[in-house]
Amino acid sequence: MVSWVVAVLFAPLLGVTMLPAKWKHTDGEPGRLRRAFLTVLGAAMRFRWVTIAATVLLFGVSVWAMRFVENPFFPASDRPELIMDVTLPQNTTFAETTLQIDRLEAALQGDEDALFHTTYIGRGAPRFLLSFDPATPGPNLGQIVIQTPSLEARDRLKIRLEALVASDFAGIDVFVKYLEIGPPVGRPVQYRLAGPDIDIVRDRARDLAALLGQDKRLTGIVLDWSEPSRVVRVDIVQDKARQLGITASDISSALNVVYAGSTLTQLRDDTYLIDIVTRGDSAVRGSIEALQTLQIEGPTGVGIPLGAIATFSPDIEQPVVHIRNRLPTVTVKAAISTADQPDTLATDLAPAIAGFSASLPDGYTAEVGRSVESSGESQAPILAVVPLMLVTMLALTMIQMQGFRLTFVVICAAPLALIGVVAALLPSGAPLGFVAILGVLALLGILIRNSIILVHEIEHLGETGMEAWLAVTTATNSRARPILLTAAAASLALIPISRQVFWGPMAFAMMGIIIVGTAITLVFMPALYVAVFRVKPPSPLSAEPTGAV
Repeated sequence: MVSWVVAVLFAPLLGVTMLPAKWKHTDGEPGRLRRAFLTVLGAAMRFRWVTIAATVLLFGVSVWAMRFVENPFFPASDRPELIMDVTLPQNTTFAETTLQIDRLEAALQGDEDALFHTTYIGRGAPRFLLSFDPATPGPNLGQIVIQTPSLEARDRLKIRLEALVASDFAGIDVFVKYLEIGPPVGRPVQYRLAGPDIDIVRDRARDLAALLGQDKRLTGIVLDWSEPSRVVRVDIVQDKARQLGITASDISSALNVVYAGSTLTQLRDDTYLIDIVTRGDSAVRGSIEALQTLQIEGPTGVGIPLGAIATFSPDIEQPVVHIRNRLPTVTVKAAISTADQPDTLATDLAPAIAGFSASLPDGYTAEVGRSVESSGESQAPILAVVPLMLVTMLALTMIQMQGFRLTFVVICAAPLALIGVVAALLPSGAPLGFVAILGVLALLGILIRNSIILVHEIEHLGETGMEAWLAVTTATNSRARPILLTAAAASLALIPISRQVFWGPMAFAMMGIIIVGTAITLVFMPALYVAVFRVKPPSPLSAEPTGAV
């Protein structure tokens, strides 16, 4: 709206101030480009139905080709950090996790593509970016945040680390990933399997993982929880414990001191207080015999071995169970080893997942999650207001045009923008994501605006008494230069951001719409106008516009 004010007020003021009082006389003869354009325009108008059919055919091909345009909601990250998520089996000790992390750190030492790194063991890095999702703490978890000097170095290091993990870290889940711009999803392809029985859910989730493993484009397939842990159950003999005056709280406190530790005092280090904790050493914590001989202090101060008031039985249990909608839920996650997008893989896997879901017992479900799900949830608010936007645009166009046929001619330009979107995104390989969709929606109005200006000029020339065919060619000829200059300026302005990771898809989509939209306005719209209003071509002796306006 500000640009409109500038165009109708400030630009004329500049013209009055800066332009000469007298224009240099010209003979009005068009140049070669103008003559070529008039030749194409005349052919398009005379063979109007061929022009319309060819445009409709291109639109149909574009609709069909949209299936080959990738559709991630957010583009890849444009930050130079790399994140390594390290997950060992769920019964792994903290010491073993530390050992494996040390091996990964040794591989980073001296690598010129890794400026520095920060390691976290037992937990993930704190949220230093809004879209960063911290890992759930656990002794089997670790995370390394690596700073690289550039995006190119980041990509090279990622390839080397993935090869290292595949060859030297078998049995350990190490996922090397970029920071995400949009909602954090981790591995991009995920399916959730839920049901009432934990064992059945876990077993069928493994079957689902095997099904995903048949697709060669997927790699690093894992379950967010699966293997059980070994435990020793301590069953208190209540009558013996009561006879000796020992409560369950006494036993719990003694076990907590040995395994978790108890704070004795604190040591001041400058401005910080450091806890001094006592607990059993690793030999004691890992020995069942030490557990049996653990001394529990009774009310008289005499130590009583735990084995005298409790029995011990080895067992296994599920240490982690994720609950979703009050049902145990296992998420099967997979990374992508090719350039395919999650939406593409989800579409290709849909028949196989549907067949797998049909084979599940009653009460068990399998559904797509994370990346595809987040994309749908994020696009829903945008799609919800699109009908209102279209109705508003249609109403404003009808108010401006004051006629159904004129409105039809103008509105026909909007859907044809898809031709430019597909023509730009397919060769460039850019995806139709969030920012590209914003660019498309923004330029739909610009495309309709150009059509309104052209049709309004045709109607104005017709009101002056000019013959209809001549009015169409004259109006198109007069609007060609400003439309072409506007399109060239806008396209050139988008080139600097076309190589950026985040804004590149929007730049390509907008350039495609601008270029194709210019051809639609200057070639297709005149042909459609003469077809809708049944304008007949003049006789060969009639005058055609020859001068540049």
